[in-house]
Amino acid sequence: MTEFEMAGLTPQHFLWEVKDRIATVRLNRPERKNPLSFESYAELRDTFRKLVYATDVDVVIFASNQGNFCSGGDVHEIIGPLTKMNMKELLAFTRMTGDLVKAMIGCGKPIISAVDGICVGAGAIVAMASDLRVATPDAKCAFLFTRVGLAGCDMGACAMLPRIIGQGRAAELLYTGRVMSADEGERWGFWNALHAPEALEAEALKLAQRIAAGPTFAHGITKTQINQEWNMGLEQAIEAEAQAQAICMQTQDFVRAYNAFVAKEKPVFEGN
Repeated sequence: MTEFEMAGLTPQHFLWEVKDRIATVRLNRPERKNPLSFESYAELRDTFRKLVYATDVDVVIFASNQGNFCSGGDVHEIIGPLTKMNMKELLAFTRMTGDLVKAMIGCGKPIISAVDGICVGAGAIVAMASDLRVATPDAKCAFLFTRVGLAGCDMGACAMLPRIIGQGRAAELLYTGRVMSADEGERWGFWNALHAPEALEAEALKLAQRIAAGPTFAHGITKTQINQEWNMGLEQAIEAEAQAQAICMQTQDFVRAYNAFVAKEKPVFEGN
């Protein structure tokens, strides 16, 4: 697939906007607290896969909509039909949902989730799979799979959540399905910061702008290394970072930073 621009994307199952190299995506069923459907899962997966090749997007904000982030899989449109599927169909579905997380991790762009209100089930997974997470004091996050008779190991939760908040805390949330309060989430490192509802998106945008103003090619390398080094020993990780940093030293952004330092100016990065 060749490189292309994504500003003109017109998805059917969520809202999409690109401005100043920052993409904003938000689910668009606020009357139901923004649940996911089979179709929105698939379209989000495909969109994040395409982001690898996007030339006009450097950062993504996954935003809330009218006071809520995501209420998870739609009870009537997903949960009900799943109870009638055979094993082959069920495995196809669970692999598709996992592919959304893989696509978010592999898209090459930093993702910021800006969470207000309800953020549960698959919505909590989307927040978890983001690189950075900001929320309001009223945000309610829950990995509630056990409350519908399922295991807590959904879409990578048992691998990723312990790395973010610690094994014991993750185990409690995944076994009980209880709500993690915003204060707990911030103390535990799940939320990078808490902001008032009226300031949430402005703060998320400010963070996105700061990242987008940096060396975006190098940011893509950072995202790759953060995720790939989960499976490496320390010596392998150090070698991988040596190679990654040598690649970044070949960029013009590295030269720009040096020249700006010598001139006592602020560097202007171009992502190359």
